[in-house]
Amino acid sequence: MNGPYILRNVAWYVYMLRCADGTLYTGMTNNPEHRLAAHNDGRGAKYTRGRRPVELVYCENCTDRSAALRQEAAIKHLTRAQKLALLCNSIPPARGTMEHPEKEENVLMPVFE
Repeated sequence: MNGPYILRNVAWYVYMLRCADGTLYTGMTNNPEHRLAAHNDGRGAKYTRGRRPVELVYCENCTDRSAALRQEAAIKHLTRAQKLALLCNSIPPARGTMEHPEKEENVLMPVFE
């Protein structure tokens, strides 16, 4: 397909990473696993390149790209304490999955190893 195109029916996510130095990084993507690998390979955000390895600690499913952008901005405006509270108050997903067993839309999905 030539020219610009629009991704339709694509799930968008807001995610939070814990960097090796303990800082938190927030971003958005339509493929959390691929984006995590990119961050750890040094192909992610400039912020995370010097703070590897990073681990995925939070992933939230959004209704569309616009909602993901808004949620990313909202999380980035939180203080570190508020971000940590968000992580602590989230319900963990079923082990080894990105999906929550009880809900289907707009799920807060922290990832615990």
